Amino acid sequence: MSYEEYLDEVTTLMTENFDLSDEAAIKYVMRAQANDFFTLHDDIPAMRTLERAVQDAQTIYDQRHASRPHVPAKRSSKVRAK
Repeated sequence: MSYEEYLDEVTTLMTENFDLSDEAAIKYVMRAQANDFFTLHDDIPAMRTLERAVQDAQTIYDQRHASRPHVPAKRSSKVRAK
């Protein structure tokens, strides 16, 4: 498949496997592309397989969520007057 088709496949897999909206999945893939995640895929057509797309979708999702530690909600600093 072409490089563009490969990116589309990864995006589609992310929407199907991780319940992401199209917009969110596109952002994940665009961010990965901007960070050179797909550089070798562009240079080596043999890397653009369905099996690899499944692995890459999982890796991109995992990397994005590993970098987002849980942060408790902020409490209001205002104290209620009695």
